[in-house]
Amino acid sequence: MAQVLGIVDIVWRGRNIPVEKGAKIKVGGIKNNVVTYGRKAGRAQEFEASEVTATTNLEAGQRWGNLWNPGEGELQVVCDTGQTFVFGDAFLTDIPEITGGEGGKIELKWAGGEPDEVLA
Repeated sequence: MAQVLGIVDIVWRGRNIPVEKGAKIKVGGIKNNVVTYGRKAGRAQEFEASEVTATTNLEAGQRWGNLWNPGEGELQVVCDTGQTFVFGDAFLTDIPEITGGEGGKIELKWAGGEPDEVLA
């Protein structure tokens, strides 16, 4: 029986950020857009950025600045199936909100270019 993806670990600027189940990654790269002309369809290519979304929790003694920073940095998305996606130019896209009552949930959203994929 083959193993499938179960656990995703996030490493942001060298810090491991524990995340809840349900983290998402959309690997960017060249995509095809449909171009219609007459009774034909063609394609025009464009680059689409990568997107990573993960939810962590606010812990006692944790500094907000360890999560939020408007600059770029290295983001690693480590999968328990052996793939690691490394984004050297990642950045957080939204100032995260902290949701009380449920562990202080913080949804983090990154964007970046096309990642390097490393297999363990």
